[in-house]
Amino acid sequence: MASNDIKAAVQRQFNQVAANYSTSSVHAKGRDLEEMLAAVPLTGQEWVLDAGCGTGHTALAFAPQVAQVVAVDFTEGMLAQGRQLAADRGTTNVDFRFGDVEKLPFADAQFDLVVSRYSAHHWPHPANALREFHRVLKPTGSLVLDDIVSYDDFTCDTYLQAIELLRDPSHVRDHTIAQWTAMLTAAGFVDVTIVYSGGVAIDFAAWIARMATPPANAALIRTLFDGAPQEVKAALQIEPNHNFTFAGAVIHARKG
Repeated sequence: MASNDIKAAVQRQFNQVAANYSTSSVHAKGRDLEEMLAAVPLTGQEWVLDAGCGTGHTALAFAPQVAQVVAVDFTEGMLAQGRQLAADRGTTNVDFRFGDVEKLPFADAQFDLVVSRYSAHHWPHPANALREFHRVLKPTGSLVLDDIVSYDDFTCDTYLQAIELLRDPSHVRDHTIAQWTAMLTAAGFVDVTIVYSGGVAIDFAAWIARMATPPANAALIRTLFDGAPQEVKAALQIEPNHNFTFAGAVIHARKG
């Protein structure tokens, strides 16, 4: 699938389900979000870019601790939900803007911190996005990236990508920590550090409903889970009711 087709799929898919993400507990809170907030000492003067902001949960978490957050997403429906959440909370220092993380509409060295959470697996060309983050960061700036990560084991990786794609046709890839480290280094970042790694517990029914996954696709995922080899069931902690656990990581890197 060409990158333009992938991006169109992202817009089509998430415009339809944006409201579901504004109320998603997985996105609104979590140990990983707490670790993102703690990854960089904040003075209250920072300008922060939230890249692939979705409905704004990460931007709104950072807002009370920084001067300004610019929250960028490729889907207008998600941005609208974010603006409403900000208004409901009385948050005035988050600016929601339409934009593509692989071609950011900002000047060089504009931000102190770039953050991104649960977005990177939708990027057709993550290396391009990382180069853009490096470009818009000030010389002393940092990136904090949080996403689902894949497995070095090929079988587990295959199953993970398959269930992700069946659930969400705009999915591109969950990368491994080693792959992220290599891409960050190639983009010019230094001191790449895993500040947190842990499981993201998934309620299967809510996960499917949030993305409005077609029933036939949901059935296929259940079939894959039921027939999965033991190493896959162990890695994903698949339960009899098909609840499972993703592996996630929060990665910090400095601009080199």
